[in-house]
Amino acid sequence: MAVYPQLVSGALGQYPIYKRRRLRTVRNHAADGRAVRLADPSAEATEWRLEYVQLSESEAQSLRDFFVECEGSLQSFTFLDPTANLLAWSETLSEAVWACEPLLSLSENIADPLGGTRASRLTNTGGGAQNIAQTLAAPADYQYCFSLYARSTTPVNVTLLLGSGRADRIVMDQWARISYTATGEATFGLELPAGSDVDVFGLQVEPQPAASGYKRSTTGGVYENARLRDDSLAMKATCVGQHSCTVNIIHANHL
Repeated sequence: MAVYPQLVSGALGQYPIYKRRRLRTVRNHAADGRAVRLADPSAEATEWRLEYVQLSESEAQSLRDFFVECEGSLQSFTFLDPTANLLAWSETLSEAVWACEPLLSLSENIADPLGGTRASRLTNTGGGAQNIAQTLAAPADYQYCFSLYARSTTPVNVTLLLGSGRADRIVMDQWARISYTATGEATFGLELPAGSDVDVFGLQVEPQPAASGYKRSTTGGVYENARLRDDSLAMKATCVGQHSCTVNIIHANHL
């Protein structure tokens, strides 16, 4: 399936980005006057408007080529929401989307850096390194930033995993945000050395070079079967070697 392209900078869009989510509730009125309301997930639709300015020749051509590949609104593609956390269940590491190695135990409802109790404690009870990871249905040639908050009662060297890439980070006794940016397969995880325990919070993946503010997630921000809304792409030359355009994208569960 086609994948919406990143810019040369590694970002996917330019701010401001406009996003609208539409939901539908089905309401049934009974003969006795009572009403029953149910959410209708099949009718959910999300729309984005990406406005680009000062695009280079190569970036403008990449968008043109993508438009041609998709044949306007005809063909679907994978879109990574630039305003969202791509990971699913960022604060519930016991969910099935997280692959946790057998000797890594998990405790939830730990005090977090935002004043709540939404952090988790990972404890490696084994004699070797153990990790927890999540794999996304996302492209391997994208640039990603994987970040999280972490602390440990004793200093420990943990490893952030991004595809086949690895990055060591020191975790101290105060909450601090650690991150790793690389291009690779869309598997993201945290590896702990033997005998260590680390509190973690706010695991986040974004399709860009650096981390933005943390966004709590449940479903994640990977949208397969997205489509271009329009059958035309107006690219405007604003200066020598610079272009501007607007791209409208829609994802609907019923399409």
